Parts: sequence; C-alpha cells; structure tokens
Amino acid sequence: MNKPLTHTTTFGDRPMSFELGHWAKQAHGSVVVKFGDTVVLSTVCAAKEPRAGVDFLPLTCDYIEKTFAAGKIPGGFYKREGRPRDNETLTSRIVDRSIRPLFPETWRVETQVIDTVLSFDPDCLSDVCALNGTSLALTISDIPFAGPIGAVRVGRVDGKLIANPNQDERKKSDLDLFVACSATAITMVEGGADELAESIIVEALLFAHASVQPFIQLQSTLRETIGKPKRLAPVQPTDDVLEKRISELALGLKAAFAVKEKAARSAARDVVKKNIFKQLAEQYGPTEWPTKETMAKRMFGDLEYTTMRQMIVNDRVRVDGRGTTDIRPILCEVGILPRVHGSALFQRGETQGIVTATLGTKADEQRMEQLEGEYWKRFMLHYNFPPYSVGETKPQRSPGRREIGHGALAARAIEKLIPSQEEFPYVIRIVSEITESNGSSSMASVCGATLAMMDAGVPMKAPAAGIAMGMIEEGGKIAILSDILGDEDHLGDMDFKVCGTHKGVTAVQMDIKLTGVARETLEQALEQARVARIHILDRMIAALPQARPEISKWAPRITVYKIKVERIKDVIGPGGKVIKDIVAKTGVAVDVSDDGTIHLASNNSVMVEKALRMIKDLTREPEVGKIYLGNVRKVAEFGAFVEIFPGTDGLLHISELSDKRVNNVEDIVREGDEVLVKVVSVDRNGKIRLSRKEALGQQASE
Repeated sequence: MNKPLTHTTTFGDRPMSFELGHWAKQAHGSVVVKFGDTVVLSTVCAAKEPRAGVDFLPLTCDYIEKTFAAGKIPGGFYKREGRPRDNETLTSRIVDRSIRPLFPETWRVETQVIDTVLSFDPDCLSDVCALNGTSLALTISDIPFAGPIGAVRVGRVDGKLIANPNQDERKKSDLDLFVACSATAITMVEGGADELAESIIVEALLFAHASVQPFIQLQSTLRETIGKPKRLAPVQPTDDVLEKRISELALGLKAAFAVKEKAARSAARDVVKKNIFKQLAEQYGPTEWPTKETMAKRMFGDLEYTTMRQMIVNDRVRVDGRGTTDIRPILCEVGILPRVHGSALFQRGETQGIVTATLGTKADEQRMEQLEGEYWKRFMLHYNFPPYSVGETKPQRSPGRREIGHGALAARAIEKLIPSQEEFPYVIRIVSEITESNGSSSMASVCGATLAMMDAGVPMKAPAAGIAMGMIEEGGKIAILSDILGDEDHLGDMDFKVCGTHKGVTAVQMDIKLTGVARETLEQALEQARVARIHILDRMIAALPQARPEISKWAPRITVYKIKVERIKDVIGPGGKVIKDIVAKTGVAVDVSDDGTIHLASNNSVMVEKALRMIKDLTREPEVGKIYLGNVRKVAEFGAFVEIFPGTDGLLHISELSDKRVNNVEDIVREGDEVLVKVVSVDRNGKIRLSRKEALGQQASE
C-alpha cells in the first residue's frame, strides 16, 4: 500500500494539514483535512458519461456533520443523522457557489462533492476545511476544474484582522466573513459585521485573498506532481453561417430588452425567438433543421447574453431603461394585517414581499443542536418563495436550499440590531412571503423585516436595508449596477448583496464569475451600494420613522421578575404543583429560568399582576425593621407563631406582645387573628423574631 502524503500550509499563523492517498481511495479525488482536532473527509466523484438530455451542470454538494464528531448521540427518537440541519445546508450552498462557476461550460456529467465532518474542534471550524478539501480533491482528480481556490474565515478583534479565528476570538470579533479566492480573484463572500464601514470590508477581503495564496500555490504544485490527467469536456459544435444568420434575423432583440415590465419583456423576446426559428426552419427544411435546432437555441442564448451586456456597458442603459445607479420605485406599507403583531409590505420595482413579525414568550424559543453544543434561539427569520411570485406552477414542498440560504442572509443582516433579552424579553419570528419577484427578493426581506418589527413595537438599535449590486465587464469596460433585476443577475458577472444601517454594513454576500476584481472596483461597488442603501432607508423611515411606542394589543404582555436561585424550588413546587396552580388560577404563562429570572406572559394585565403577587408571596424574604400584617397560626404559653406572608412564620414572644406586662398570650392575640408585627431579627438559621410592641401605632410596610 502507498504511504499517505501529508502537506501543511498556514492561514495567517494557523496551520492546516492535508493528507492524500490514505482514505477513500476509490473516489476520483479525496483529501483528509486536519485543522486542530477538526477532521474533514472531502471526496469528489463524477459519472463516466454525461447525463442525457440535460443542458446544465448536474452538480451536487453535500456537507455532512456526524454527531459522533463532537462525541454526541443524535437527539430525538430516531438515533441517527437524518435531514440536514440548517448549518449543513448553508455550508453545502457555500461549497456549491464557490466551485460551480469553475467547471467547463459544456460539462454535463453527474458530479458529486461530499464533505464529511469526522472530528470537531470548536476552535477550528469545519466549513473552511470542507471547501479547502473540496478544492484540493477536485484539483488532483481527473474532473476538469478551473481552480484551485482557497477558503478562509476572517475575524476582527480590537481592529486587527485575523485569519480563521478561534472560538474566543470569534466571540470578541465584530466581523465574520467566509471568503473563497482563486490566485487572482475573490470568488465568493458570505458573512456579517457589526455596522462596519465599507473600507473595513474591502480591507478584510484583500486580507482574505492574501491569506489563501500559500494554499493555492500548494494545490498548483500537487496538481503538477500527483494530479490525474483531466478528462476533456465536450467541445461545443459551431456553425459560423448559422450564427451569422441568427444575428441578422435578431434585429428586434435590443428593442425587446428595452421593455420595462418583466412579463412583457419576456414575451417580446419570445416573439423575436419564434420569428427567428420560424425563418430558420423554412431555410433549412424539415430534414436539416432538426439537426441544427439545439445549436440554434444555444446561439440565440449567447446572443441574448451579449446584447444585454453591450447595451449596459456601451449605452449605459439597462434592460428596464434605468441608469446604472438608479433604484426602482419603492413602496412601503405597514400595519397591513389587522391581527398580526407587526406587518409590512415592501416593494421595489417588480419585487414584493409581505413580511410579518410575531412576538412570543420564552417557551417559543427554538432549541438548536450543533456540533458546538445546544443553544436556544430567540430570533428566527423564515423566507418563503411560492411559485406564483414568478407566475409559475410547481409542487409546494418543504423549504429548499435557496429559501434557507436567503432566510439566513436576511437574518444575519438584522439579528444584531434587535434588543437584548433583558431590554425586550420576547422571542421574535419573522416570516417573509415573496409575492412578486424580479431580483433582490432576499434584500426586500431585510427591508420588510425591519418595517414589520418596528410596526410590532420592537425597539431596534437601528433600521436596516439591503441592496443587490451587479457588475458587467465587456470589452475592457466595467458597469456596476445598483438594484439588479433577475436578468442582470443571470447574465452578469457579479451578484453582490450588501445590507446595513446608516452607520455601516451588517451582512454581505457575493458571487463573482470574473477571474479578477481590482480593489478600486470593490470600493466603487461598496460605495455605490452604500448610497443606494441610504436611499432605501430614507424611504422606509418616511413610512415609519420609529418603532411603535407599544407592542400590538394582540401580542402577549411579558413581565420579568427576578428571584434568588435558591427560591426557584418554592415557585416550582414538588412535581411542579405550585407553578401549575399559579397557571391554573390566572391563565398566565409562567417560565422560570435557571438563573432565577421569571417571565410572565398574558394579554390580561390583571391576571399578570395576580400571578406576580402569588410569586412574590412565595419568594419574599423577611426584612429586619419592616412592619407586616400577619396571621396568628398557633398560640403557645411563651408566645404566638405569626405567618407574615405565605410560607413564612416568625415567633412573637410574650414579652413582645405589648408595652405592658402580659400574663396570658390569649389576652392579646388568638389563633386566626390578624396582627401588625415588626421583624426584630433573623438569625443565621432563618428563625425570625417578631414584635407587636414595636409595631404599635404604625402601619404595615406593604
């Protein structure tokens, strides 16, 4: 057996090793990535023949976290890994987005990437390992791939940029970017920031590019020394005569692209296409045309691509007639749904979302299981993209990768802007229903979520908005586009989404198809995005200047009360008997945290006050010098036992009954009497001494 090869490179000052030729040797490419105690197996395979009848790249990327990697057994009844968790889906998308543009355009072979986390170290995140392992596995395999690329996470602590920060550094960081780069370009970005300036984001991206270069050089060396010969991708058949004829017949295509409305524009392009194909069918005849039709469809698609790009770069006019920096008309409406806690409609051009905010109690928190451990999530954002939003019909199933990814991006943009649980003790769920779509629906979700939360009375730190930028490079000329349409996203070279407040950036997502982007271009794109974001924020603030002063009357009212940890047992009671009794008598939802924080939730303020009083009675502690109206529970020769509040008795000695001599206790108090008493002392064992004598002529303190 061959001895495995191990190579190590550094990202910043943290080493990452790559082992080849040991595990999964029957895969077309396999790499074991070790980063600290994190171990990820990356494998790539491709079928022998192209899939028949497809005109796209059939690529599947799966990132899988095995719970044994963190020494855990899966929760629930079915004790094995099942449906991917959101984090696995999001990482799978990152791998896919990073590598998909790097396959040959004609590659139609079923290709599968599987990244399996086998050991997990919280200081060394596995998603970076997965993408780096994928790139190296593809680079040394026989699968054609225009890599290599490298991945790094960038953090920022005390103003210093850090490559692949550890767990403590991530907690302190005000920046979290996942960046994939080639030797000459940044190819993919995903991450968030704490309202940082655009200049800091640019510095972080360039820092990431520099950090991965040693790994890219290592991959290039390994490709030359041990890489397998690459398979040849099919060559597209050409026909210069047919291509020229299509160009001659497509004189109306530019006018069709100039139609502003999406459906009408699509219809106009279809008319041009049908006329061209009708004339070509007549020219070539029924025998030859079927052999030319598939090639003609591809050529017409290429002509559409070139025509739109040249319109934008040369004429500076986009497909809907806007200039490069123009934002589509914006419509903001709030409070559109009567029984919803907070609601908003946000529309930009032909993209529209109805977004709702629902406020819940601590019982509504979502329990999250990750390799890092379990935690409770109090902010959720769910994005839905029904088929009617683009005038289509298709089955309605559970959320796909796209919906999960768009929802995660929108959530990242606003999550750090919501108040802390101490300031606002509610669980918040946002739902974005995209009702119309023509580009930037995830950014509409950010804007709509902000308005819906403000409508619900959530005191956000600042409102946030999002904008989708695009870029086209043609013939040495560059056009950066604000607020891109679906066509511009599909036919452009960059999709760059930027979210943030008036102060700075909170989330970014970027996919680039170019082989290189200059620093000046990045700076221009971010500055143009900042101007567009401020424009949108101003429109949003005009519709709702600030959060509602009070939450919706339909939302639960939450009262927070703190008790000592040792008194939690008094509120819960044996088997939960006491707390169940409080809920039964008041109808108030009562949640007790381990730190002694109690949340009481109900729409009925009277019942909340009643429940709070019951809890206070159960957990009150006697204060020396305070006057209480107590109830005599038992009489003895030496005095009486008085309950000053439920569950707490003190001794009222006979000498403390009156300012005069008392021979018989029952001459002053009898069992069942109410009596004013003062707490004289509480000893270390909790025994309470009371005095009626010192309370004479006074009133109860409460």
